[in-house]
Amino acid sequence: MRLFSIVIMAAFVWALSACNTIEGMGKDIKQAGNGIEKAADRSK
Repeated sequence: MRLFSIVIMAAFVWALSACNTIEGMGKDIKQAGNGIEKAADRSK
């Protein structure tokens, strides 16, 4: 659970620093979600 929280926080910070437009923010959030999903699949 702690790793998951760290991943969420890192993805949030990355998304905020990388997006310049609403469309870019949507893409960033989607990529962060994919990364979280992969991390969850690896931890099963």
